[in-house]
Amino acid sequence: MDLNFWINIVYIIAATLFIFGLKMMSKPDSARQGNLISAIGMALAIGATLLSKGLTFEWIIAGGIVGTVLGIIFAYAVTMTQMPEMVALLNGFGGLASLLVAWSAYHFKPETDLFTTVATFLSVLIGGVTFTGSVVAWGKLNGVFPSKSILFQGQKLLNSGILLLLIVGGYFYCIHPAVNYPVFLGIIILSLLLGVTSVIPIGGADMPVVISLLNSYSGLAACASGFVILNNILIVAGTLVGASGVILTQIMCKAMNRSLANVLFSGFGSVQKKSKSEVKGEAKAISPEDAYLILEAARSVVITPGYGLAVAQAQHAVRELGEQLEKNGAEVRYAIHPVAGRMPGHMNVLLAEANVPYDQLFEMDSINPTMNSVDVCIVIGANDTVNPAALNDKTSPIYGMPIIETFKAKTVFVIKRSMASGFAGVENELFYYENTRMIFGDAKDVVQKLVAEFKAK
Repeated sequence: MDLNFWINIVYIIAATLFIFGLKMMSKPDSARQGNLISAIGMALAIGATLLSKGLTFEWIIAGGIVGTVLGIIFAYAVTMTQMPEMVALLNGFGGLASLLVAWSAYHFKPETDLFTTVATFLSVLIGGVTFTGSVVAWGKLNGVFPSKSILFQGQKLLNSGILLLLIVGGYFYCIHPAVNYPVFLGIIILSLLLGVTSVIPIGGADMPVVISLLNSYSGLAACASGFVILNNILIVAGTLVGASGVILTQIMCKAMNRSLANVLFSGFGSVQKKSKSEVKGEAKAISPEDAYLILEAARSVVITPGYGLAVAQAQHAVRELGEQLEKNGAEVRYAIHPVAGRMPGHMNVLLAEANVPYDQLFEMDSINPTMNSVDVCIVIGANDTVNPAALNDKTSPIYGMPIIETFKAKTVFVIKRSMASGFAGVENELFYYENTRMIFGDAKDVVQKLVAEFKAK
């Protein structure tokens, strides 16, 4: 049996590990093991690929060293608040790698069959859109670019024109690839441009959907480049990433009660409708010391985290508060909205870092039916995902979006720095409810004061 046989056997094993790893990553209590199993599968895939003939190991070793060093630096330097930006960049790097692989294959072998030529075109198109789109997403999340929608006259017409030019250019390139190198370079430029123009109209509130969609794009680009260089494991891995990204995107859209087309083309957040219903009542503030007296008597507490929790890096303090509440005899649960934070699963990862027990994490659909029986619900940094306007106000831009129904709890504590609205730019009706009390201040500082009150008891 030749070497290729054993390489393909290892590829099958690696693909199996990828599948099991993805399955395990669907649950919080097995996600870490799933990530490790997937990493082992990737190590096997890389090792088997290095056994292929015709490789230049000097460049491979150099690239491996650079990549390893950068990976270690990012792992230690990137904070949890920067994780969404990091994920966006990694998606972009994946798309850029696929583009470069396809470009390299075409550059050294322009004469090839139609199937490979089409795969090369798709790899460049999807990879280019993924790269620049991810860079724009990173910029919006990192504050380099405005997080709001950026709209201008004729924007949809421009995007349609770029896409039409790409289709026409792809047709001429695929017919005569050997003589159409300038056309190929034009396809690269237009693909990179389309990534920018297609993401800038999308507001920051939709970033979880955009990130999962770009993740899917990066997988599809890798799959296409796998067909270009005839690498089976790259095709399998790219397909798995692409398919899982599409599924995750659908979950995110469902959680926001919006279609993917609405996310991509509506310019959500650029122009806010004026609500016909005025928010009635007055927000009532309370001190951490007074809030402690209510928490001390509570027997059922739900903590609802949002992006403000990540900004304040309060996850460890929140876990300690949960432990103190449990010692006091209260049942503690964490309500996780699918689009809370700036990327899919952001809150799950944040709380896992603080070693919050997995069995205390509850999804929106499972926690809402029990919210009436909750003594105290603590909202930390969440805004749009707990706003009752999504249920009550048909003129609100977020109307119809499923929310965590925190307002049904007997008492609601909202920990925020100010009364500012969330990424959607919508005033939160929850702040004015009779059973709501605002605790103003840095989330970490406020939670630590609550913990200190319990310890001083």
